[in-house]
Amino acid sequence: MPTDVLVLGAGMVGTCTALQLARRGHSVALVDRQAPGRETSYGNAGIIQREAVEPYAFPRDWSSVLDAALNRGPDVHYHLGALPAVMPRLARYWHESAPGRYAAIARDYSRLIQHCLSEHDALITESGAADLVRKEGFRVGFRTQAAMDVAAKSADDLRQRYGVRFTLLDGDTLTSAEPGLHGRLQGALHWQDPWSVSDPGELVDRYVQRFVDLGGQVARGDAASLRPAADGWQVRTTDGPLRARHAVIALGPWAGELTNSLGYRLPLFVKRGYHRHYRGGPGLRIPLLDAERGLVIAPMAAGMRITTGAEFARLDARSTPVQLDKAEAAARELIDLPEPVESMPWLGNRPCTVDMKPVMGPAPRHAGLWFNFGHSHQGFTLGPVSGRLLAEMIEGSRPLVDPSPFLPTRF
Repeated sequence: MPTDVLVLGAGMVGTCTALQLARRGHSVALVDRQAPGRETSYGNAGIIQREAVEPYAFPRDWSSVLDAALNRGPDVHYHLGALPAVMPRLARYWHESAPGRYAAIARDYSRLIQHCLSEHDALITESGAADLVRKEGFRVGFRTQAAMDVAAKSADDLRQRYGVRFTLLDGDTLTSAEPGLHGRLQGALHWQDPWSVSDPGELVDRYVQRFVDLGGQVARGDAASLRPAADGWQVRTTDGPLRARHAVIALGPWAGELTNSLGYRLPLFVKRGYHRHYRGGPGLRIPLLDAERGLVIAPMAAGMRITTGAEFARLDARSTPVQLDKAEAAARELIDLPEPVESMPWLGNRPCTVDMKPVMGPAPRHAGLWFNFGHSHQGFTLGPVSGRLLAEMIEGSRPLVDPSPFLPTRF
């Protein structure tokens, strides 16, 4: 059977794009240089964040900016050598985070987020993955009452504007709900709508298996070999060349390399992050974000996963897990943290855009070429809805969400 679509990149976004196309009867090949779901989609905190109706803006208060500039906060770290390349992007990110511009960005972004649970739910059901999912939300813990008061006010605003649900827990109620906490927090904000996943990589694997069951093809190949062909596009794989009428670039943090080679100069940059698992001890029941230390403690099949904030570095730069050291120290103040499972921490890259919105839609200068990347912190959350939206654009059907705010032509 001839292939209709090549999807390059088998993370959550690429896998869901391939699966959504296969569900609609298209012949699809999913191509990656390694097994699906082993990069960013594997290493996140495993939360499908229905509450994340607004993307992460660049801090506007100068104390936060100063902490980041001096590399002294646990939530942000940077390599000096990366600054010349990343600073122009960060300047535009800061510009787009101004209140007036950010409000419009958040409205567009929220229209994607509102479908994240329903679109995941359909794929979870079809893929037999309900055993991986816990539908109890997650908590944001606070060490000071002042920080909790500010967050509660912001959460109430989001509830009124977007209908997301939360409850506030005082310190005693939080300790009762999470007996594994030995360090007392002032309290927590419990977001009720999100779902958590015990093994993010396994969820991607289940989606891939569903894709294969529907007739999809998985191939090992080099996305950099993508070339126009007489009848569309061609890519080299270990099984030989594959051709299709359409090709989708869903390479996450590596999308910039390929799009640059094709003549596009999209304002992309990367935020790196680390995690490590720790097994033993009572741990936590559901994920907890330590708001004032910038880390997440998430119960996973492999143990308690500690995840870090953002590191700005070159894509291929050496690992510098200083944030993980700080995160581990902060986590030990809250829970018993035994020795790590892995000898070395995991390192991954988040694909970001200067206006905080993903890039989705047809490539402006190449027929049959499509983009689906730049989801920043929410690729795991937005994979199914992004995949559906791109599938609908490719086949010309009425889209679930207006795609115009996400088209690459906005740049």
